[in-house]
Amino acid sequence: GSPADFKYKGSSPTGKLPKSVDFVLTPYNEPSTFTSLIFGDPQAYNLKEVDYFAKGIVSELKGIKNIGFGLSLGDLVGDNLVLHNPYIKAVSNVGVPWYNLMGNHDMNYDAPTDSLADETYEKNFGPANYSFNYGNAHFIILDNILYPDPRDGKSYWGGFRKDQLDFVENDLKFVSKDKLIVLAFHIPLLIEDNDPFKREDRQRLFDILKDYPNTLSLSAHTHLQRHNFYGKEDGWHQQKPHHEYNAGTTSGDWYSGEYNEQGVPSSTMRDGTPKGYAFLTIENNKYKIDYKVAGKPKEYQIEIFSPKVVAGGRNTSAEIFANFFMGAEGDKVEYRINEGKWSAMIYVEDTDPSYLSKVYRWDLTDQLMRGRRPSNAVKSTHLWRGSIPARTLPAGSHKIQVRATDMFGNVFTQEHSFKVEEPVK
Repeated sequence: GSPADFKYKGSSPTGKLPKSVDFVLTPYNEPSTFTSLIFGDPQAYNLKEVDYFAKGIVSELKGIKNIGFGLSLGDLVGDNLVLHNPYIKAVSNVGVPWYNLMGNHDMNYDAPTDSLADETYEKNFGPANYSFNYGNAHFIILDNILYPDPRDGKSYWGGFRKDQLDFVENDLKFVSKDKLIVLAFHIPLLIEDNDPFKREDRQRLFDILKDYPNTLSLSAHTHLQRHNFYGKEDGWHQQKPHHEYNAGTTSGDWYSGEYNEQGVPSSTMRDGTPKGYAFLTIENNKYKIDYKVAGKPKEYQIEIFSPKVVAGGRNTSAEIFANFFMGAEGDKVEYRINEGKWSAMIYVEDTDPSYLSKVYRWDLTDQLMRGRRPSNAVKSTHLWRGSIPARTLPAGSHKIQVRATDMFGNVFTQEHSFKVEEPVK
């Protein structure tokens, strides 16, 4: 059994086992083409936030058809592990089989060693490290939080224990090289500032995968949305970089922001990505990912920002910005004004002015607003800008169209408008 002195209980001692444990296996047809639902960080800290998750995310998916299964990428709750069961009840209303993995807010913080940090998670969900086949894909689900941090015994660090990587290596000995290998864990593999992931562990994982040409990693944790690509400079052994989809979250910016028409916080993420979820579609050993903004039509993939009005007859420093939620550097993003010629927009890594305007509403109001101020903006990895030809545009209303093509060949368009007026004398 689990240690008895943990704040949140784990499993009781099993006791004497029977001679056999028997259960029925039912045949099931798994097609080679299928779609799964991907949730990042539901992360409710109380029952009210579980209700926000149920109303804002689950309600629009209840009874959805043609979904093989769902997968939540950790931080199922926010530290209060009693909320695991309300989360389970909420997500079960989607009505499809559901897999989960552990996040840093699902741990037993009173665990003295990493191998015991998942005791309550395992009691509520089962193993924290496991694999399964579906169609021609092989999924490997991993707990990639080292706790306590082996460097100083405090907090946590992204990485794997040796026994976990041994499991991956041994597991793949029985997996055909032509399968799609999908790895799912909570913390992204990206190593940037402050060394958030143990480099040696990532390298061993890449070494294990070197002979598998079809791979994908899924992560969450950041409450942003981005695509990370790992090449030879990162220790990846193949010519084609390894793609990690760092998924946007169902809690968005931790249930912050103004309340929407559903009565739940709008909770746009700090990079300007609205809260939502993803559809992972796999055909044989190829994949594509589609993001769905919660509460919006599936076509809503771009947020356009521009001034509401500019002065005509002269140049302006104001610009048009397009936040393409599933975009990445190198994607084709174009714009035009009034059905004119399409022009390429310029990729920038900057804060999204549309998101900034939402944050500043909280700072400039004379009266307190319901809810919680959103987090400060961070640089978006899917933002483009274009100029406004105010000198040559006549007075009146003008239509902006933005067209974006993602890495999977999907093309999206969005429209916006602004006015040109004569300068004030």
